[in-house]
Amino acid sequence: MASSSWQKSSYSGNANDCVEVRTADGLVELRESDEGDVIVRTTPVKFAKFLQGVKAGEFDHFADLAN
Repeated sequence: MASSSWQKSSYSGNANDCVEVRTADGLVELRESDEGDVIVRTTPVKFAKFLQGVKAGEFDHFADLAN
């Protein structure tokens, strides 16, 4: 299994509760740093569309539900 190193957002600082991402076998993998054995896999195209949605505010209403 060819994979890259886990990367975390520069916004996370030194915190251990962040989302990490890497590529593996042509897929994008995501995990929470504190739950490293749970990995979500998706295609690069679907991940790019998800990021576009985040940047466009498509999921902002979920933040309101958490408060």
